Amino acid sequence: MTNRIFNFSAGPCTLPVSALEKAQKDFVDYQGAGMSLIEMSHRDKPYDAVHRDAINNVKEILNVPEDFEVMFIQGGATLQFAMIAMNFLGNGKVGEYVNTGAWAKKAISDGKKVGEIRVIWTDEENNFMRMPKPEEIKFSSDAAFVHMCGNETIGGIEFNDYPDTGDVPLIVDMSSHIMSRPIDFNKIDMVYGGAQKNLGPAGMAIVIMRKSLIEKGNDNVPAYLSYKIHAKNESLYNTPPVFTIYMMKLTTDWVKETGGLKAMQELAMARSNALYDVIDNSDGWYRCPVEKESRSRMNVVWRLPSEDLEKKFIAEALAAGFSGLKGHRSVGGCRASMYNAMPTQGATKLAEFMIEFKKNN
Repeated sequence: MTNRIFNFSAGPCTLPVSALEKAQKDFVDYQGAGMSLIEMSHRDKPYDAVHRDAINNVKEILNVPEDFEVMFIQGGATLQFAMIAMNFLGNGKVGEYVNTGAWAKKAISDGKKVGEIRVIWTDEENNFMRMPKPEEIKFSSDAAFVHMCGNETIGGIEFNDYPDTGDVPLIVDMSSHIMSRPIDFNKIDMVYGGAQKNLGPAGMAIVIMRKSLIEKGNDNVPAYLSYKIHAKNESLYNTPPVFTIYMMKLTTDWVKETGGLKAMQELAMARSNALYDVIDNSDGWYRCPVEKESRSRMNVVWRLPSEDLEKKFIAEALAAGFSGLKGHRSVGGCRASMYNAMPTQGATKLAEFMIEFKKNN
């Protein structure tokens, strides 16, 4: 494994080497079964054990309360944009959305296609350079839910503190920072996120939802789009994404072995601080456009003095073993995505490269 580079891609992303090696070892002949796990029935005991372990790991690491259900649903977070609206809008109900950037806008767009929605906060006129403070989110007491994105991977902004919406359900897309810090389930009624950043490979979303909210869901939606159906069948209504769930089980095993949520939070701070320190001490040569209080620990974004220098930086960084540093095409610049399994050394080595690049240019 000495030839592995540092992968700063926004997703799919770096996974724990120990999890990859375990999967490699068992891939062809799963624990002496004579076939791969992805070949056998999802109703057989070997997969059932993996499925239960993955759910239990999530519950243990995130300290999920008993009145919440953990579900695995194919389609990633993008399918959830529509599912949320289909389950909880209609019959005069209105969903309220916080517009914080690219991913929030996608959720808003799908919500509009299904039912009535209201945007209750936006920073679009300032190109989404910050997250709102909790007191800026003015919701209605009769709203079906309040929806927000906890971390915008493209804009590099992250919520530090969620509002208390009282009896109005709060729904948060945590695709890019789930399992990197504690979740206050007293405030939040539904958490969801694509698996392909902190939890495993692409192929599904994890959904953690208060059971009382599940019961409020619309009964007149197709079966696979119903949270009630997934909860009732323990995420086994149809053949699940076996390999993704297996890798999630191995990845969450690694999280537990590494020190759990406390360790993930400390590692996220160490990695992001390494890069922000270089940016903040570069006399403006490197520039992070995000308000400091809203800076993401997962996705660090920055600009250089010119686009030509940015192209040179990305090319030389790739040659030095740092992949995936090109900013999203909609905003340009540079971006380092550093999810749970990114070694701290990846961030410190990149920081050293940034210092050297500035000296030479």
